[in-house]
Amino acid sequence: MMNYEIFKEVVAEKFMDYLPAQYQGMKIDVHPVEKVNVTMDAINLLGDGAGISPTIYINDMYDHYKTTEDLQEVFQSAAERMERAMKEAPEIIPSLDMQEAKDNIVFQLINTEQNRDMLLDTPNRKFQDLSVIYRWVVKSDMDGIQSTVVRNALAERLGFTEEQMFKLAVENTRRMFPPTVKSMNDVIRDMFMKDGMPAEIADMMIGEMPPEQTMWVISNDRGINGAISMLYEDQLHKLAEQLETDLYIMPSSVHEVIAVSSSMGDPNELAQMVAEINMDQVSIDERLSNQVYHYDKDLRKLSLATDTPNKRLDGIVAEPKLIYDTKEQSR
Repeated sequence: MMNYEIFKEVVAEKFMDYLPAQYQGMKIDVHPVEKVNVTMDAINLLGDGAGISPTIYINDMYDHYKTTEDLQEVFQSAAERMERAMKEAPEIIPSLDMQEAKDNIVFQLINTEQNRDMLLDTPNRKFQDLSVIYRWVVKSDMDGIQSTVVRNALAERLGFTEEQMFKLAVENTRRMFPPTVKSMNDVIRDMFMKDGMPAEIADMMIGEMPPEQTMWVISNDRGINGAISMLYEDQLHKLAEQLETDLYIMPSSVHEVIAVSSSMGDPNELAQMVAEINMDQVSIDERLSNQVYHYDKDLRKLSLATDTPNKRLDGIVAEPKLIYDTKEQSR
């Protein structure tokens, strides 16, 4: 099996051979793209007057190759994906219309340390060890959500400052993706019932748990990029008042966070659990943080409860700077 770098060279050389005749006059463009938590190798097709095509990723193709070890199947599948995307492109690529965009700019919450390069080119504002960025929702329906991160160039072309996007996103995010707070019992119950289990049997299997011993899932009604909902202080305050305690917030992914009563454990132990789950069970592009947050219901304030070592979400630990003793060296 070829390694990734060789595979990428083969893709650059052979991919066009698998596309239909109408695309043979175009050129393949392979380039890195900074996405949340990861850098991906993207493929676009370039042609005179055709603009830039939709994007597919060599990383996904390589994952397919590792599973099948069938290079022809991988190329054929990727080419079919690109062809479908090209046909749908007029529907999913938005015009740069400020009036249309202003009602569709929303928040996303990402990890600052893991995304330093991306944040250099993206309007943002900091919150603890996280950063708030902005997405333009191009399409949202029952089939899914299509959105794009607003980079500096796009913000400039739309004529938006970061402050303007923040004000827009405050209203748009809550309207388009209303925050939800559900007990873990209710989440599991919904999963059982979607699989066809009768409600009474689901209730029997789950049982009852006192609210102060329950885990609470904070997200939005679509379950996508819902971690931003933990910044809706009114939702945290309502839950804390219900439990009559402060809260610890554990970031389970960019899509949701878990809240528990502050009486349920030590924040450092909870942070260790979060880090282990991140590394073992959450894909790198969905990890949010290895920290735990504390919500003070009296001060109505959310802050860091832990300060774990400077470990990135991909498990790489920042090396300490070397310190040289010049006196010792001069002897």
